[in-house]
Amino acid sequence: MSAAPRFRVREVQLLERPVRLRMPFRFGVVTLTEAPQVFVRAAIRLEDGREAWGAGAELLAPKWFDKDLALTNEQNFDQLRSALRLAREAYLADPAPRTAYGHFAARYAAHLDACAARGLNPLVACFGPAQLDRAILDALCRALGVPFSAAVRSNLAGIAPAGLAPELDGFDTDGFLTSLRPAGRIGARHTVGLVDAIAGHPRQVNDGLPESLEEAVAAYGHTWFKLKVGGDVEADVARLAEIAAVLDAAGRPYRVSLDGNEQYDELAALEALVARMRGEPRLARLAASIAFIEQPINRKRALDTDVGPLAAIAPVIVDESDATLASFPRARALGYAGVSSKMCKGLYKSIINAARCARWNAEGGRHFMTGEDLTTQAGLAVQQDLALVALLGMTHVERNGHHYVNGMAELPEAEQAAFLAAHPDLYERSHGAVRLAIRGGTLAIGSLDCPGFASGAMPEWGAMAESPEPKFP
Repeated sequence: MSAAPRFRVREVQLLERPVRLRMPFRFGVVTLTEAPQVFVRAAIRLEDGREAWGAGAELLAPKWFDKDLALTNEQNFDQLRSALRLAREAYLADPAPRTAYGHFAARYAAHLDACAARGLNPLVACFGPAQLDRAILDALCRALGVPFSAAVRSNLAGIAPAGLAPELDGFDTDGFLTSLRPAGRIGARHTVGLVDAIAGHPRQVNDGLPESLEEAVAAYGHTWFKLKVGGDVEADVARLAEIAAVLDAAGRPYRVSLDGNEQYDELAALEALVARMRGEPRLARLAASIAFIEQPINRKRALDTDVGPLAAIAPVIVDESDATLASFPRARALGYAGVSSKMCKGLYKSIINAARCARWNAEGGRHFMTGEDLTTQAGLAVQQDLALVALLGMTHVERNGHHYVNGMAELPEAEQAAFLAAHPDLYERSHGAVRLAIRGGTLAIGSLDCPGFASGAMPEWGAMAESPEPKFP
């Protein structure tokens, strides 16, 4: 292993542009139609004088990080903007040169405390450093001229998790990282939202792109699906029966995950749902295809509830309650077998949780990670997320940004052309714009293994606005 280079974070810029959905997407308590996308640019200076810029991007999604119904969507956006600004202040205030992971680890606890003092929960708090860390690692990769996969596998980030994750004390982190391999393809798990059309062509948008589940299956060839359920057993059974009719008729094997989005107040209610599914002949194949269940219990109770009875039916992953680095071990003790990887929660958290799975499985466990999505957009956001989950060994990942947003249609033409030229395996030009190319239910991602963090192109920074000062909290 090469020694991890140390550097200072010299500058951090926060930019935004709006994202409009081509059709509404309902998850949990919110129906999303538009949201800002934030872009973080970070400049670093290595100890030998080399300098480089890096970048990352993520949607400011309302009612996921904080589901308080008393808050408006704009207040949710401002919570995330506040977390970003607090992280920027922390990273720029310390002049000490550190490794990429060292910058994250040195500020982790103090940042959570600073956010808590402003009423920001840990999930909101972690959004800030999560975005800075990806931009900083991108800058390091560009300074060294290496791809993200090579930087992780040779631990150029200086990842040393035991200080923040004591259960990894003595774990061979370098050996684990060296064992990782970038993949050339990954499956796209299609999300079926709570207000999505299931069959036919509803002409809600009429832009030539798939609108219903039936059309998406026909166009993209999906074999993995994420099904949102709403907490009402009767309504969920009826909707799942519609979905099953479409998936069964496609004539190919398929697997599904069920996502409760914290909509079930009692674990017994979800157990009743699965029991009903198994008892319905029209749901027999769908019920047999459940690969795992995402956290169904409200985060206020999720880490105080033994999910063993539900886990006996299907493996359960912790998602919304995976707020801090201590969450997954706590969830494991309650019967959760897996945890989600999300760039909005942090790339180092994903790597640490993958290492935990490796250690626990070597001791006889059966733990795993899943790749999930918050309508990740074409360009930096989707590419960095794909590169991370594929390197960590996931063979499929939830993707929904391409379905609910019209690709790069609203971006400058030169930016669209640059990303298509840099990543011709991942993108295609169709229906008037550059967009993800999903064929046979999979995404080709070989071109992401390029110098930098999974991108051979950059957005047009001059076409963005500076992220506004938050008015809340």
